[in-house]
Amino acid sequence: MAFIPLVTAVAVGLAAAHPPVVPHEGQFRRLATVPAYLNSSIDDEAAAEISTVTEDGRTVVYTDSPGERLGFLDISNASRPKPTGTLAMGGEPTSVAHLGHLLLAAVNTSASYSAPSGKLVVVDDRTRKTVRTLNLGGQPDSVAVAPSGRYIAVAIENERDEDVFPLAPAGWLSIIDTRTWTVSRVSLTGLAAVVPEDPEPEYVSINSRDEAVVTLQENNHIAVVSLAAGKVVSHFSAGSVTVDGVDTLDDDRIELIGSITAKREPDGVTWISDDLFATANEGDYEGGSRGWTVFDRRGKVVWDAGNTLERIAVQHGLYPDKRSDAKGIEPENVAFGRFGGVPYVFVNSERGNFTAVYDVSKPSKPRFKQLLPTTNGPEGVVAVPSRNLVVVSSEEEIPDANIRGSVQLFGFGPKSGAFPSLVSPRTIPYGTLSGLSAVPGSASSLVSVTDSAYTPTRILGVSVAGTPATITSELTVTKDGRPIGYDAEGIAAVRDGYWLAVEGSATTPNLIVRLDTRGRVRQEIPLPADVAAAITTNGLEGITVVGQDVWVAVQRPLKGETFTRIGKYSGGTWSWLAYPLDTPAVGWTGLSELVAVPHGGFAVIERDNQRGPAAAIKKVYRFDVPRSWTGVPTVKKKLVKDLLPALQADNGWVQDKVEGLAITGNGRAYAVTDNDAIDDATGETVFLRLGHIL
Repeated sequence: MAFIPLVTAVAVGLAAAHPPVVPHEGQFRRLATVPAYLNSSIDDEAAAEISTVTEDGRTVVYTDSPGERLGFLDISNASRPKPTGTLAMGGEPTSVAHLGHLLLAAVNTSASYSAPSGKLVVVDDRTRKTVRTLNLGGQPDSVAVAPSGRYIAVAIENERDEDVFPLAPAGWLSIIDTRTWTVSRVSLTGLAAVVPEDPEPEYVSINSRDEAVVTLQENNHIAVVSLAAGKVVSHFSAGSVTVDGVDTLDDDRIELIGSITAKREPDGVTWISDDLFATANEGDYEGGSRGWTVFDRRGKVVWDAGNTLERIAVQHGLYPDKRSDAKGIEPENVAFGRFGGVPYVFVNSERGNFTAVYDVSKPSKPRFKQLLPTTNGPEGVVAVPSRNLVVVSSEEEIPDANIRGSVQLFGFGPKSGAFPSLVSPRTIPYGTLSGLSAVPGSASSLVSVTDSAYTPTRILGVSVAGTPATITSELTVTKDGRPIGYDAEGIAAVRDGYWLAVEGSATTPNLIVRLDTRGRVRQEIPLPADVAAAITTNGLEGITVVGQDVWVAVQRPLKGETFTRIGKYSGGTWSWLAYPLDTPAVGWTGLSELVAVPHGGFAVIERDNQRGPAAAIKKVYRFDVPRSWTGVPTVKKKLVKDLLPALQADNGWVQDKVEGLAITGNGRAYAVTDNDAIDDATGETVFLRLGHIL
């Protein structure tokens, strides 16, 4: 096949003839989220790991490893991408890039760890026909194309069996000369001090000098290879770093007081100039420094993130505590691109589910700009300046939990997105906000409460005076002088303290708990025995106070009932009302909040347990109650606000757990989602300003 002239090479020449771009700072906002299963079936296991965008900027092509195929999305309108099918690869695609109109898919066809094999499948992106297949001789990981178009580099990892270390055969770097389509090898053995005979190259990037930088992740090593000469020109250890002020314990609390000393063990790498490159320091066996680093070509550390990226995650409610004893947020990959004349680095966090954006105008002092929330397990990130787009592909696929592999598009421009809607500038950790309440006498102050995902229970102050809303304070709940952990699912602030709705379990009772202003437990009140015996594990979820009466909402019906209950506790006596729930098409519906309406009556949040495209019922209903009653009469509800459009407005993965609702003294309503501590959830907290709806 004859060499195809590259549009990229022409575009570079044309750009030089135009006046230089005057740098201007914009914002990145989420435009679309597309589940990979839309290219096949909702019942199909599908993922999106590594992506590229075709030369014309109109199509995203992503690797779908479970389906052994490439997936295609038409992004002519980036706000409304259209799935346009898949292409079978005859093996597991591990990476994809483009060269003019050609797609270059690295495909793993290995029979076993000890018998690795793979191929490079070359596809015409206009016809989706395979035009050639190159035998790579080993198991490929990353593939990259030189800006010149002259070379393709493929990291042949030959991934090891985790129980066998080292494992032959060793990996290498394959170089394809695009004039002849011949494949040559560059040996990478003997470089690293860890296991020199088993380099396992992971990721590769190429600069304008036709030099590839290759990470040897498990060996904590980096090599720079001249593609023209076919040889290593420099190599060095990625080094170790001591990071203080991070969380190192998986203990259901986020405390930034620990210290780690770890090898960087970088995964993703990208050149940011011909002399500097950035690495995502994910770690593997012995490492993971929880940040990212800028190196020069000789191995000098120009800048290192230290603890700053994890602290940024905490400030945005996206820190995964369950990974604290491992590799924390796990920076997975990096990309580089210029937007508005400003050079940016994009850093994916595999466990925090976000992409961090940095201005690297001064590589020795990158400036954090913003965090882009993603779906679970962001792996691939591609900058597309020609379309003012960044494409993030996420690989985690757990259909039973409504977690699906997806492609997300973020657009660059003057308009900002809705995220973050809530931040903690003082680095007060937050997450699992399971209830919300106005503060008596204040139009701009709220309180929220954390559930059992974290311990001890904390009451968080929230200011809505500015945008985004901010966490301003924290108060630890104590009992008998010691911190205590409840499964607090609702909170009501009163002038002399707080009331909590505590959800029970198979071994713990549902309670309403009275606290004083210092968060000390003054009273625990159980449900009446007959209700407690019939309640499911989906118990108390909301609480509000009117005068001396305490009202609660039960999430789901008691055993044998078709409705759920609203309870009133007054003078030591319980009485109950029946609340009719909407019937869902999938899953279940229940109540997740209860709040008194200023001029009488009550409002609830009624929601289903679905998220993403399956989310259907996220509503605020209002109802009135009789002055007195006997038995368990049914209330009549009236729809006040459908929250689904607001949850969909930022084009992300719709959150299922809308769990907090509050009405301030000026009549404005606010709602918030519970992020499930980023455990089988995207972790994004959505804080909604609903205005005067009640």
